[in-house]
Amino acid sequence: MAKNLYEELTRPQRSRRRHPLLRALRWGLLLYLLYFAVGALAPFAFHPPVSAAVQASFDPAAFYGSGSPDRAALVLGNQDALDLRLQMIAQAQESIVLTSFDIRDCQSTRDLFAALLAASERGVRIQILWDGFSGFLRGRAPVFYALGSRDNVEIRFYNEPNFLLPWTFNGRMHDKYLIVDHQLMVLGGRNTFDLFLGNYVPDSDKSHDNDVLIWNTAATAEESVIGQVEDYFAQVWAQRDSRPVLDAVPFWRAGAVEEAEAALRALPSYQAVPARLDYAALTVPVDRCTLLTNPTGILAKEPVLWWQLQQLMEGAEERVYLQTPYAVPSREMYQGLARVAAKGIPFALQINSVAVGDNFVASSDYLTNRDRLLDTGATVWEWFGDYSSHGKAALIDDLALVGSYNFDMRSTYLDTEMMLVFDSPDLLALLEEHLSAMEAQCLQAVPEGYLPRPGVEEKPYQDPKSVFYPVTRWITQPFRFLL
Repeated sequence: MAKNLYEELTRPQRSRRRHPLLRALRWGLLLYLLYFAVGALAPFAFHPPVSAAVQASFDPAAFYGSGSPDRAALVLGNQDALDLRLQMIAQAQESIVLTSFDIRDCQSTRDLFAALLAASERGVRIQILWDGFSGFLRGRAPVFYALGSRDNVEIRFYNEPNFLLPWTFNGRMHDKYLIVDHQLMVLGGRNTFDLFLGNYVPDSDKSHDNDVLIWNTAATAEESVIGQVEDYFAQVWAQRDSRPVLDAVPFWRAGAVEEAEAALRALPSYQAVPARLDYAALTVPVDRCTLLTNPTGILAKEPVLWWQLQQLMEGAEERVYLQTPYAVPSREMYQGLARVAAKGIPFALQINSVAVGDNFVASSDYLTNRDRLLDTGATVWEWFGDYSSHGKAALIDDLALVGSYNFDMRSTYLDTEMMLVFDSPDLLALLEEHLSAMEAQCLQAVPEGYLPRPGVEEKPYQDPKSVFYPVTRWITQPFRFLL
């Protein structure tokens, strides 16, 4: 036994050689990860300038006018936002266009899809344009097949990610609007799920947001801003990056899709009878409404919308007030803010406090760059209200703006975005009243912290924010151009 043990210990060891296939797989994986990282990041790290043609065509006087057929209303409450959408769909007779950055299978979405199913059975043509990343993550639920497989319904994903083409993971479509029969449109910052629509979740899980309802009083959309949005929609819909999906039900999911369709038919919104809303009483007159957008390609974009907004701000003579959920400016954007502040007119930004905001990475960046934002000279109001704000709006002299654009680098250089610019004294007054009411629950940020304000208390951020923010505030810095 001892001899056998001795022989075993002294036997020459054969060299261990990794199997050639395993070694090839390891190197192949490393090369792919490098390819993916470079492909996903490099095309967006450098920002093209605004073209001379865009700059030459910009005319601030074009945002003013008279004789518009449009009337408008602010839509602020989550339940009102859902009810309005359901009412618009219920009265549709010809066409429905729904565009959304994020759609999720939840109760408010099922309410909407039940109403859309009923509209499709009335013969209404329905087009749904959905950002491909959200669709990639959440877009194959049976409820979406139940609608998408109908003959007069078409759903397309914009720029669905492809692991062989890593640049498709950025460049998102951030637009959010609903158009019915060329006569009614709601546009703003709301995504399509319970966080933004209805009262299906606790307040702590909700988000404040701004929509604007447009009622076109003319027989056609040619002179209405709805016509501008429809032309823009047609452009995005037709480009090759917007591809049809959900039009054929996989055989192994047929049973689940049938059950989902039956569940939709059982919802009250499927059988809803359109109410006779007095849109004239609900809305205020608009002298002119103009659509601003970003380019629609999937790679890094000319910052057209930000540049136009910046020109309006630098041309202001009385005041500039911006509402944005979060601020992640580039160097050029910081410089632009400083130029506006140097004018000496009242200039303020209203953003989420870190304690209340629900965007983890944007709040992390704000912790690191808060002083840099204050150094621009803008007055910064941090929202400490009941729950997160997702609103995007602006007051620039006597113009009111509402839309999807966040004051961050992603909205500026990467995503499609929309803002409506209103020349409307009545709508301006309504938006000013709303922003003032929200400001009453804000604290003014200063380098040392906050200026005290009766009735508003600073809220500390709790776990898990307190655990992760000390780390994420720094590790996100090399990737700010994606935030």
